[in-house]
Amino acid sequence: MIIGLIFAALAGALHVLIAYMEMFAWEGPLARKTFGGTPEEARPFSFYAYNQGLYNGFLAVEAFVGIVIAIFGSTLVGAALVIAAVASMLCAALGLVLKDSSYASAAIKQGTLPVIGLIFVILGLVL
Repeated sequence: MIIGLIFAALAGALHVLIAYMEMFAWEGPLARKTFGGTPEEARPFSFYAYNQGLYNGFLAVEAFVGIVIAIFGSTLVGAALVIAAVASMLCAALGLVLKDSSYASAAIKQGTLPVIGLIFVILGLVL
């Protein structure tokens, strides 16, 4: 299960970065390189990006809290939180590509760490 928790932590870290870009650096160069468009094009959507950043931040916190609980408290409760977090991250990535296949590359980047974490946490519980 440790491998799964490591990948869940990496997925959480990625979502912290995404949350930062969406909430605080939406018009900045990293966000524009990541999400496309110009600062002027991004500006009208900054409110929605901020709100989306909150969701990404909450998913990261859920993953991190689950990891801490799994390591220092109850393995099953922690694993349940981690599974909920990484499964939500994975579903968001799948939703992105299912809505518009031109976002396949972004979905792969967003979903790879969570799916690996999910598989290894579940395997750790089962084996």
